[in-house]
Amino acid sequence: MKALFATFLLVFLVLNSSFLQKAMAGSSFCDSKCGVRCSKAGVKDRCLKYCGICCKECKCVPSGTYGNKHECPCYRDMKNSKGNPKCP
Repeated sequence: MKALFATFLLVFLVLNSSFLQKAMAGSSFCDSKCGVRCSKAGVKDRCLKYCGICCKECKCVPSGTYGNKHECPCYRDMKNSKGNPKCP
């Protein structure tokens, strides 16, 4: 019985750690891409906030500091409640 519990615990820990690595990798991806995207923004904290929201939803960020939204259609097509582009 103890061997079964130990095996279950070991499998749980391995699966949980691999899940955490994937989750953390996604956020560091968005942080680095949005840092580049917002590097020349006038209101950097707002740019980083909305870029991060869009990146987590779309899993991509267009290259450069402006434009190139054709590289990521999901990012391009996200709209705010007023119908304006949500993503910087």
